[in-house]
Amino acid sequence: MAEVKFGFIGTGNMGGALAKAVRKTIPGHEMILADTVSAKSQSLAAELNCKAVDTKTVAAQAKFIFLGVKPQVMKEMLESISDVLAQRTDRFVLVTMAAGIKIEKYRQMLGADYPIIRIMPNTPVSIGEGVVLYSVNQNVYMDEITDFCNCMRNVGLLDKLDEEMIDAACAVSGCGPAYVYMFAEALADGAVECGLPRAKALEYAVQTLVGAARLINETGKHPGVLKDDVCSPGGTTIAGVHTLECAGFRGAVMSALKAAFDKTKGI
Repeated sequence: MAEVKFGFIGTGNMGGALAKAVRKTIPGHEMILADTVSAKSQSLAAELNCKAVDTKTVAAQAKFIFLGVKPQVMKEMLESISDVLAQRTDRFVLVTMAAGIKIEKYRQMLGADYPIIRIMPNTPVSIGEGVVLYSVNQNVYMDEITDFCNCMRNVGLLDKLDEEMIDAACAVSGCGPAYVYMFAEALADGAVECGLPRAKALEYAVQTLVGAARLINETGKHPGVLKDDVCSPGGTTIAGVHTLECAGFRGAVMSALKAAFDKTKGI
């Protein structure tokens, strides 16, 4: 039996955010962290009251082994722990969050057919408002999926998805927060130009985004309908919408998602 439930290899922005989310459901002694920059894993371990170790220890001891390294270095990292994984006689599950690398590729890189859960998370998981999409291979047992989902229940939205759709979905949920932050900053900048103090401008912009998102979610109305509800005939909002349309606002957003998707497919 594995000595600890969750082990993270890679504690950067995404790995760290997931570790924080998981730590809300499991005790610190059931989690271990590793990173090539040891100071990073040690700092997070101190924050979460768990243990910082090396990558081989994670590979040897954890039931769920999170592979939180960049796609470009995944092969090298797997090679460094493949011998440890091969020596294990207990059950373990690899959890990968690398964009653009399909589950089948891991079998090729490791030379073994291990249970694998592929996830695509976003950074808001650290506050319980994220999106985590996941797919599994045929080697993952149902009770392991249940255990995994239970431990991940505080991430926000956890949704099983066919692996063929994960890259497209990640262009929305994985990359989307960056676009939202840019929009929030732009709203605040515009308000500052109109005379509002910076702190107030940002506060109002953020709450506007939060409220608008909740209204979509809770009413179930199409965003276009809700937009029309705000646009009074001859009013100020429709004048602003016209300006955004002239600047290619919606087309720019769609192009951004397509560019992110194409980049992922090219990795």
